Amino acid sequence: MDHKDHVDLLSAGIPAPRGTEPVWLDIGSGTGAFTLALAELLGPGTHIYSVDRDRSALAIQEREMNRRFPGVKLQTIVADFTDLPDLPQLDGIVAANSLHFVRRERLTTVISGLKQCLAPNGRFIVVEYNTDTGNQWVPYPFSYASWVQIAAQAGFAHTKLLAHRPSRFLGEIYSALSV
Repeated sequence: MDHKDHVDLLSAGIPAPRGTEPVWLDIGSGTGAFTLALAELLGPGTHIYSVDRDRSALAIQEREMNRRFPGVKLQTIVADFTDLPDLPQLDGIVAANSLHFVRRERLTTVISGLKQCLAPNGRFIVVEYNTDTGNQWVPYPFSYASWVQIAAQAGFAHTKLLAHRPSRFLGEIYSALSV
């Protein structure tokens, strides 16, 4: 997948600009493939919090963001996204290829905690492999059908499929929006 694929997976879940500076969070962001896609879609004036445990990955992301999207304010946080520091109310959260590291029995609790960070009508976009069977690299993926149930258990009223792409890893990757 390339930058265009990342943008395409998120684009249908990003609202049209509404005159305020959007504040979003990208969890488990790594070097920032989806953070950069989010920056492109939201544009200048956006504030993105980017959380990952890998400080060097966040440094790479920060350099690339400054080079490509200087009008976007990026704040990196070295942390485990299952135990976030206090954040302002968020317009949205992107969880791209990060939640499959959370054991299924903890997943609803983690999602519920993240949901508490969202402003009313805040958006939660998940990007995940469309399977319920993992491997050593992707231990706990969840299909779109499973995500619909997980999101409802975490308190989201509506979930819809945004996009999907073939993947050489585990067959297919999808994106979904929960509000």
